Amino acid sequence: MQLHDVWFILIAFLWTGYFFLEGFDFGIGVLTKLLARDRQEKRVLINTIGPVWDGNEVWLISAAGATFAAFPEWYATLFSGFYLPLLLILICLILRGVAFEYRVKRPEERWQRNWEHTIFWTSLLPAVLWGVIFGNIVHGVKIDAHKEYVGSLLDLLNPYAILGGLVTLTLFTFHGAVFASLKTVGDIRERARRRAAVLGPVAAVAAVGFLGWTQADKGDSTSLIAMIVAVVALVAALGANRLGREGWAFAFSGLTVVAVVTMLFLTLFPNVMPSTLNESWNLTVSNSASSPYTLKIMTWGAGFAAPLVMLYQGWTYWVFRKRIGTQHIAEAH
Repeated sequence: MQLHDVWFILIAFLWTGYFFLEGFDFGIGVLTKLLARDRQEKRVLINTIGPVWDGNEVWLISAAGATFAAFPEWYATLFSGFYLPLLLILICLILRGVAFEYRVKRPEERWQRNWEHTIFWTSLLPAVLWGVIFGNIVHGVKIDAHKEYVGSLLDLLNPYAILGGLVTLTLFTFHGAVFASLKTVGDIRERARRRAAVLGPVAAVAAVGFLGWTQADKGDSTSLIAMIVAVVALVAALGANRLGREGWAFAFSGLTVVAVVTMLFLTLFPNVMPSTLNESWNLTVSNSASSPYTLKIMTWGAGFAAPLVMLYQGWTYWVFRKRIGTQHIAEAH
């Protein structure tokens, strides 16, 4: 195995970690409209991710930075061809962070309501757009002989990619509902479980369709295993949620996200962005990678820094592991 293969695996790991963590993060944002009945319950939901949401986004920064350094051709084609959806995601993430911090800075009803609308939409839109983007990456886009994207924005809105967006939205929202049931107490906990019981089958139908399409189009035996794991884990998450075993339900919903992302990267390799114009114009791990010396230096740096970051983030989740409810929310001044 060469270093560019190792870095493809590492980038896949970073994206998987990002979707596992930011998945329930986005799901909580969507659930502020679908689950919370009043402002106090919205505060409960937001507080479940309050200490960790910004740390979850570190995985996105790391994945983008690793792609830029390890596969500059992939980075250049991806971020130029997918400029508008990626820009929209970036704007959403900026506004979302501002909304978390500024929502309670003033007591006026309109002020807080507007920021709550912002949290909802800036959680929902990225949840959809990431599925659309990765659907196009796996399916392939119009890349010419110069490794440049020559399609249009409408080319990105194909049925396969749109189905991918539906999968990420429903799966992340289900993941968030399971996380909410794990992190809350009282009536909101029970309603989160019931909401998860409704969202799970919807996510399952969309995921089976999308993964089956992926398997039929580009899959092999290893991707089939990942698909089976995803489906079984989602069914197990629904079963654990029904039994009130929130910890197991969250573990299995997280495994579902991991298996789905793993399957996408398995079907993608050794390509990083296939061309629908000519297979010889595909971007691959070899023709889009940095020099071996660059990859070697990066490997040493990542081997030192990555475990420290993961330990720190794990410690953060441990510190803020307890459940919260409306009784823990102070009255607004």
